[in-house]
Amino acid sequence: MTTLSERISQSAFDGSRLRVVLLLDLYDGAQNQFLEVYEHLQKQVSSVPGHISDELCQSIENPSQWLITSEWESAPRFLAWINSEEHVASVQPLHGCVRDTRSLRFSVLREIGKGPGPGSPSRTGPPSTAPSAAASPGAADRARGNLQVAPRRGDGVVRHALTFTVKPGSEPVVAELLAGYTSPQAQVDESTRLRRTSLFMHGNRVVRAVEVEGDLLAALRHVAQQPEVRALEEAINPYLEQDRDLSDPGSARMFFTRAALPAVHHVAAGGRESADLGRHALFYPAKDGCGMALARLLAGQDEAAVDDPTSPIEGSTVFQRDDIVVRLLDLRGPLDARPALALGVEGGHKAAVLARLLDSAKDGVPTTDQEISRFLARSEMRLITDRRSPVQA
Repeated sequence: MTTLSERISQSAFDGSRLRVVLLLDLYDGAQNQFLEVYEHLQKQVSSVPGHISDELCQSIENPSQWLITSEWESAPRFLAWINSEEHVASVQPLHGCVRDTRSLRFSVLREIGKGPGPGSPSRTGPPSTAPSAAASPGAADRARGNLQVAPRRGDGVVRHALTFTVKPGSEPVVAELLAGYTSPQAQVDESTRLRRTSLFMHGNRVVRAVEVEGDLLAALRHVAQQPEVRALEEAINPYLEQDRDLSDPGSARMFFTRAALPAVHHVAAGGRESADLGRHALFYPAKDGCGMALARLLAGQDEAAVDDPTSPIEGSTVFQRDDIVVRLLDLRGPLDARPALALGVEGGHKAAVLARLLDSAKDGVPTTDQEISRFLARSEMRLITDRRSPVQA
C-alpha cells in the first residue's frame, strides 16, 4: 500500500481555505485607469459566493508593480468564479492597463498570530488580510479553521490542459495536423522545461495536456512563440468552431482563456514511472452545474485506487472547467482490464452516482461489467500524440 508520505498529490478538494496572489505589472501612467477598473472588479468579486476578503498593494520599490491578494472559503469556490464567463468579461478592462500578470494559488496550511491587539491577526483569522467591508456576511466565520490538514508531497511538475472544439467533419484533418507537427524546444530557461505533451480527441473536441517542470506561464509563452507551434495553430484556425485571430493579442488571449482546462486533482503512487505504463484519457460531459461534483467523485476514486497495491492505476489527473471533465490515467495493462476501476465507479453505488452527474447518461445506469465496458469505450478519448522531452543531464 502507498503511504501518504510517498504519494504525490495536488488537489482542490481538501476543504481548506485558498489564498490567491496576483502579481501585476502596469503600463507606465496607467495607475489611475487600473484603480478605476479594480474598484469595479472588487465590487463584483465581493458578492461571489465563497469570497472572504481581498487586499490591494503597491510596490515601494517600483510603483508599476502591484499585488492583489484574496482569500476564499475553498478552491472549488474560487475556480467556479475564475472559470466563469462572468469573470472573463469582468477582467477584460484590465488588459488595457496591465502589461503582465502572474497568478499563484495556495491552500492555507498554518496560521501564526501574535495575540489580540490593534492590527494583529487572530489565531483563526486570516494572517495578513482582514475581511473587507464588502465581504459576504459570515464568510470569515464559515471559513475559520479550514486549514490544509498536512503538507502534500509534490514532484516538481505543474499540470495543465487546453480544450477546444473543431467543426464537425474536420476531425481527420485536425488529427493529422496535431499528430504531425514538429515538437518545440523543451528547455525554456534554467529552471523551466516542457516535460510532456499529450493530445487527445473525443468527437470534435481536442484536449492538449501538458506537464511542465518549473514556471507554467513561462513554458506556455515559450511554446506559443515557437515557429513550429505558430504554424500548427495557423493551420488549424480554419477548422475551429470559435474564431480567433492570433495576430490580435486580445483575440488570442480570449481564446486561450476560454480554452483553459485546469487540473483540479492529481495523485500518483510515489511518482514512479516505467515504460509499461500506458496513457489514456476519458471524457465526462457533466450535467449543467455538476462538473465540480463529478470531478470530486473521480478524484476520490483515484485516491483509493493509487493506495491499492492490486490496482493498475499508477497515476491520475482530473481536469475540470464548468461542465467539462477530463480524466488522464497512467496505468499498467489494457484500459478495460478492470472497466469499473478505469471508469471511476468501482465499488458501492458509484455507477449510479456517475450516471446522475453525466449529461450523456441516457442509456440507463451501467451496472453490469458489459454495460460498464461499453460506457468506458464511449468515454475513451483517442490518443493523437504523446510526446516526452529528453531528460536533461
